[in-house]
Amino acid sequence: MISRELIKKLKLIEIHTARLANEQLAGGYHSVFKGRGMAFSEVRPYQPGDDVRFIDWNVSARMNEAYVKVFIEEREMTVMLLVDLSGSEEFGTRSRPKVELAAEVAALLAFSAIKNNDRVGLVLFTDRIERFVPPKKGKGHVMRVVTEILNARPVGRGTDLRVALDLIGHHRRRAVVFLISDFIAEGHERALRIASARHDLIPIQLLDPREEELPDMGLALFEDIESGDLVEVDTSHPEVRSAFALRVGRDRALREQMFARLGLDHVLIRSDGDHVRPLVELFRRRAQRMRGHR
Repeated sequence: MISRELIKKLKLIEIHTARLANEQLAGGYHSVFKGRGMAFSEVRPYQPGDDVRFIDWNVSARMNEAYVKVFIEEREMTVMLLVDLSGSEEFGTRSRPKVELAAEVAALLAFSAIKNNDRVGLVLFTDRIERFVPPKKGKGHVMRVVTEILNARPVGRGTDLRVALDLIGHHRRRAVVFLISDFIAEGHERALRIASARHDLIPIQLLDPREEELPDMGLALFEDIESGDLVEVDTSHPEVRSAFALRVGRDRALREQMFARLGLDHVLIRSDGDHVRPLVELFRRRAQRMRGHR
C-alpha cells in the first residue's frame, strides 16, 4: 500500500528530477552511452563514392543494377540500476536518509535513459536480492522504479554487493549498469571485475557527511545499523576522532584505488551537496575520453 507521504515524495521527485534530467543530463547521457552498434535499415541504388563492401549482391542480381545496404545506429540500450537497500542506507544526518538520495539519483538516470528511448531495469539488494524489475521503457515505468525503492521493506540488513553483481553478470545483453551504494562492504573486487567485463559498470557512492568525521559529543553509544552491535565511544578524545578520520580516509583511498585498478568510472554523491553536478561531470569526463580516442 502506498501512503500519502510516499505519494507526495514521488510527486516531488517526478517534478524535480524529470526537469533536471531533461535540462542537464539527457544530452550528455546520449553522447557518452552508445547503442549496440549498427543495424541494417534498407537497400538503395549504388551511388558514386559508396563503399563497395556494402553492395548487396543478391538484390543487385535481381534488379540488374548495383544496390548497397544502408545501416543506422542501433540506439536502444538497456540501463540497469542496482540499488543497495542495506541497513546503512537508512542513515542520514541531513534532511533525508541515503535511501531517498538513492531514489533521486536513480530517477535522474532513469529519466535520462527514457529520454533517449532506452529501457530501464532495477535490482534492489541487501545481503540478498530483494527485488528485480525487468527493463522497460516509459515515464510510468520510471515512477514504478522510484516507488519500488522508496516503498521497499527489505528482509536483509547486511550488504553483499556480490549478489547483485553476480545476478547482472548473467544478463546476456550488454547493459549500462549503475551500482548505487554507500560501499560499506568488503570482498567484492572480483565480482566488480567480472561484471565490468560484460557490462559498462559505473559505481555511484552515496556519502553522508557524518560518515567522514566523528563529532565531539562526549561518551556516546553507537549502533551498527546492519548488525545491531552496540559500542560505547568517548568522542571527546581528539585521538579517537583522529583515528576515525584516518580510517575513513584510508578506506576511501583503497576504494578509489580499486576502481582505478579495474578501469571503472565512479561517482561520489554527498547527501549535503548537489547530486546533479557529479553526474554531469561523469558524462563530461567520458565525452572527453571518447574524443581523445578518435
